Amino acid sequence: MAAAQAGDRRAYERVLADSVALIRAVARRQGVAHDQLDDVVQETLLTVHRVRHTYDPTRSYDAWLAALASRRAIDGMRRSGRQAHREVGDERAVALHPDEQDASAESERAQQARRLRAAIDELPPGQREAVEQLGLKELSLNEAAARTGRSTGALKVNLHRALKALRGRIHGDD
Repeated sequence: MAAAQAGDRRAYERVLADSVALIRAVARRQGVAHDQLDDVVQETLLTVHRVRHTYDPTRSYDAWLAALASRRAIDGMRRSGRQAHREVGDERAVALHPDEQDASAESERAQQARRLRAAIDELPPGQREAVEQLGLKELSLNEAAARTGRSTGALKVNLHRALKALRGRIHGDD
């Protein structure tokens, strides 16, 4: 690693390739699932690349790498745990999310689009203009201000009020 820090590209490639086995061993010791090992290895190698300047050549490279790998393994397990709480089982997912080619789903989307367009059309002119420029045409605040001749502050206020009104109309909170 000291040679890699000095700019030796081949030494850097070699040290990264040689590091994979130790990273995998550390991750397995931490309890990382087999299907997540490659992710931990990748994250650790990216971390090595980002913080390689912090390595002290007078100390053990393996200890430095093991500490990084251990942290990335813990991060990976935390991420997996969060995802497991958010993911839905297959049967329920199919029931909640019909096929995109399903005619009833397409009909529902078209009906929602018509309701949204009607609600936008009912907005006061300033709010409607803000929604059209910033939301539908996806212009930046500066572009919309230049196009409409209104200040960015006025556009922000009108967009905020319009979105609040639309939420109320769509969800029935009038």
